[in-house]
Amino acid sequence: MMPFHIWLPEAHVEAPTSGSVILAGVLLKLGGYGFIRFSLPMFPEATSFFTPLVLAMSVIAVIYASLTTIRQVDLKKIIAYSSVAHMNFVTLGIFSMNIQGIEGSILLMLSHGIVSSALFLCVGVVYDRHHTRLVKYFSGLVHTMPLFVTLFLLFTMANISLPGTSSFVGELLVLVGTFQKSTSACFLAATGMVLGGGYSLWLCNRICFGNLKTYSIRIFKDIDRREAMIFVPFVFLTIYMGIYPETFLDVMHPSVTNLLVQSTIL
Repeated sequence: MMPFHIWLPEAHVEAPTSGSVILAGVLLKLGGYGFIRFSLPMFPEATSFFTPLVLAMSVIAVIYASLTTIRQVDLKKIIAYSSVAHMNFVTLGIFSMNIQGIEGSILLMLSHGIVSSALFLCVGVVYDRHHTRLVKYFSGLVHTMPLFVTLFLLFTMANISLPGTSSFVGELLVLVGTFQKSTSACFLAATGMVLGGGYSLWLCNRICFGNLKTYSIRIFKDIDRREAMIFVPFVFLTIYMGIYPETFLDVMHPSVTNLLVQSTIL
């Protein structure tokens, strides 16, 4: 959350691809897990007292991180700041303190672990070939790397919560839960979805379409079989979670209901 987010983009930039995948897919979820596992059931009164502060910080961070993402020139930093914005959607859902918000935040954490990790893998594919992550050196990859562009476009659409992808149901439930708690917070957070579409589609357009910049990169190679097999489970989970979210929600619902009952919130 802002202003405690500065370490994340730097950590992603310095880490190898595998480190970024582990950081985005596992470690970023520890904060959300701590809120759900300890804050809500053990300190319900304190959670209720600090809810307005957390909602305000989350809304500010969603907008701030989205605006910061637009001006980044490094591929990893773009995805890292996007992760900051999405994780603040998670805190919005948790501190809405209702079933829809908490279930949406858990589903969004699962989805973010898949989509963000896949996007970092896409950056790793490009970096392994060209040894640069600066956006200005890439353009028109659809002409030489069509399989890569197809995968990158799919995960970009999932990152902006396109209906039918894994992030859509989670963000929708988070906004529904936040609306029940605070309509103003819900409205301001929804602007983050508009900004998210802006920076994601602009990035995809800049590196995937247009004319090739052969003066900076002369040798191109599409993804090979090994890389394609790595992406298969990410593609499957992204689409499956978007089409059949009840598979996960049915498992969450009894636990979330018991959590709210035990913490005297429901």
